[in-house]
Amino acid sequence: MLIKRFLPLFSLLSISYAVIAQKAALNPVIEKKIDALMSRMTLEEKVGQLNQITGDRTATGPVTPSSTKYEDIKAGKVGSMLNVRGVADTRMVQDIAMQSRLKIPLLFGLDVIHGYHTTFPVPLAEASSWDMDAIELSARTAATEAAASGIHWTFAPMVDISRDPRWGRVMEGAGEDPYLGSLIARARVKGFQGKGLGNTDAVMACVKHFAAYGAAMAGRDYNTVDMSEHTLWETYLPPFKAALDAGAATFMNSFNEFNGIPATGNAYLQRDILKNQWGFTGFVVSDWGSIAEMVPHGYAKDKADAAKLAITAGSDMDMEGHVYVDNLKQLVAEKKINIDLVNDAVRRVLRKKFELGLFDDPYHFSDPEREKKVIEDPQNKIAARSVAEKSIVLLRNQNHLLPLSKTTKTIAVIGPLGKSNLDMKGAWSVQWDGDHPVSLYEGLQSKVPNTKLTYAQGCGITDTSRKGFAEAIKTANNADVVIVAVGESADMSGEAKSRASLRLPGVQESLIKALQATGKPLVVMVMAGRPLIFPWTASHANSILYTWWLGSEAGNAMADVLFGDYNPSAKLPISFPRAEGQIPVFYNAKNTGRPVRDKKDLVYKSAYIDLQNSPQYAFGYGLSYTTFSITDLKLSSLQLNQTGSIQATCNIKNTGKYAGSEVVQLYLHDLVASVTRPVKELKDFQKVFLKPGETKELTFTIDKEKLSFYNEKLQWVAEPGDFKVMIGNSSDHISLEGGFELVEQALATK
Repeated sequence: MLIKRFLPLFSLLSISYAVIAQKAALNPVIEKKIDALMSRMTLEEKVGQLNQITGDRTATGPVTPSSTKYEDIKAGKVGSMLNVRGVADTRMVQDIAMQSRLKIPLLFGLDVIHGYHTTFPVPLAEASSWDMDAIELSARTAATEAAASGIHWTFAPMVDISRDPRWGRVMEGAGEDPYLGSLIARARVKGFQGKGLGNTDAVMACVKHFAAYGAAMAGRDYNTVDMSEHTLWETYLPPFKAALDAGAATFMNSFNEFNGIPATGNAYLQRDILKNQWGFTGFVVSDWGSIAEMVPHGYAKDKADAAKLAITAGSDMDMEGHVYVDNLKQLVAEKKINIDLVNDAVRRVLRKKFELGLFDDPYHFSDPEREKKVIEDPQNKIAARSVAEKSIVLLRNQNHLLPLSKTTKTIAVIGPLGKSNLDMKGAWSVQWDGDHPVSLYEGLQSKVPNTKLTYAQGCGITDTSRKGFAEAIKTANNADVVIVAVGESADMSGEAKSRASLRLPGVQESLIKALQATGKPLVVMVMAGRPLIFPWTASHANSILYTWWLGSEAGNAMADVLFGDYNPSAKLPISFPRAEGQIPVFYNAKNTGRPVRDKKDLVYKSAYIDLQNSPQYAFGYGLSYTTFSITDLKLSSLQLNQTGSIQATCNIKNTGKYAGSEVVQLYLHDLVASVTRPVKELKDFQKVFLKPGETKELTFTIDKEKLSFYNEKLQWVAEPGDFKVMIGNSSDHISLEGGFELVEQALATK
């Protein structure tokens, strides 16, 4: 590998420091307890700790049927279960584990992706808030609810960088940018794990999918990933490292192959980088059945071979594959694998069980009174509503149609998602009997009870028929304002939900055209788990709000924004393409040798002949009901040395009529480097609230770390030279520019 070939000293130093630091942080009391327990364990019991099976609730992958799961638990052949939830069920299953010879408690895991009992916005929506406190609050609330229901472990956060909205799992992540993605990864880990494992309101985070899953070719789930190591280290690994530095307890490997080696069997990713160079002392769980899937990948000849490859590469726990439990013991007996590999994996799993306090009390998380109190806490819905408000992106607002007046007499709600409840939860949400997320229509009813609301569906989400248009047009003509709710159904994004076309499904955009033709003020609400393409609407609708899937309090949050009780402040964490042919389109691209400098001159330039290069909506874009000016850039120095810093200051003023928040974004460009650099890179931002007429001075600190990158030999360096500073409110709207030089030697002082 390049990192080994070119950087032996760099790698060895990084590995030694990381491993020493991680080992120093281990609890010696727990390590001695692990030693004592493992000395009593049979090989079969050790292998059992590495076996995770699913419970009887809704599965999140292909199930391997088993009629002996409870007998296997009693025999010590199972270390963890997923899809078992609730105090009653987890206690019942843990009772069975307590009948095993060594009484080693089970770990209970669940996909708590964006809420547990209270559903929060999908992660990509939360990323739009650019609000780390809000994102941490979402994860904190989810962890508190899940832990109160007997859950020890969530399979989140997903920190995969993705620049391809065709990929259905883009909704689980934080978008296209490694800097923003790293901050969000850290916030989510902190939220899930709270004040530390062992507290009854904390769950283990599981950082996934390691690694580069978000770059699946053609945006097709489970597909091949092939990229340079430079791109891996600079773009795709930073959020994982940030999550690890935040204390993430576990990692999950990914379904994809990376440069010809399935991630599940990839020692470079799991052993060399994660466990050795980064010094990770937690454990790695496979994705659902991914160890066995190395056989159809063509990397393992059979499941026994797959087990050997996976345990050797550093995959510690087998999720619902039954590969380890069926093969590891025999592989050890035949000396095809070293017992030390099994012991290392078992130690990692047991370490987390001790840290959670499960050996002191296996029912530590199974208190029915706490479960009832936490689940019914009204603060949870208040938090969900607040985060949902912060996740709504205002894309267009011609003639200041929004916010609407609360004295509006008649509002027509039209569209296939206008009265939908369950779609508001989005993909990867926990299902509950009697669940009733607030629909847009219900949110409006609560917000403006004296306004007459009318409704017409117009069409279904995927309908090709226009027979409902006549009723929709009639309803619109009799209203003062029309709100049309369009987009995807909840099951159109998520795992195994790749789409070749990102257009509004069915005839929904035709419905929007028909409603716009009535001449009535029209607000378009787009609900989806990914960026969609709607070119006509983008240039013709009066107002557009991109609401994603907002969760339990969706309708109330949308109503708050529509009527100005919350002024939208969200910014896009991912670029919205104009057409699928642009994908991947992202803001931090390279300049090329033939950049487009004049849109009228595209001859022999890096351009399309039938479409402009720019996205429909750029990374960092999002409007407000008020306006802001960003002025007066000042740099504390025009030179920066390798050990110092400079401050970039600017003023932001609310020049409009409403109080509101703006995200002021700092971008840098290294003009000449040993490896070509992107035209701009986000390196800092501040979200600031201002009253009308108010001005604040903002200060950004720029140091060597913000200027560093991986060079040709994958060394993390900051090279002397000239840098451009850009400050604006989106990646394509830069208000201020300046420059400075990074110099090699310390500056002389006067």
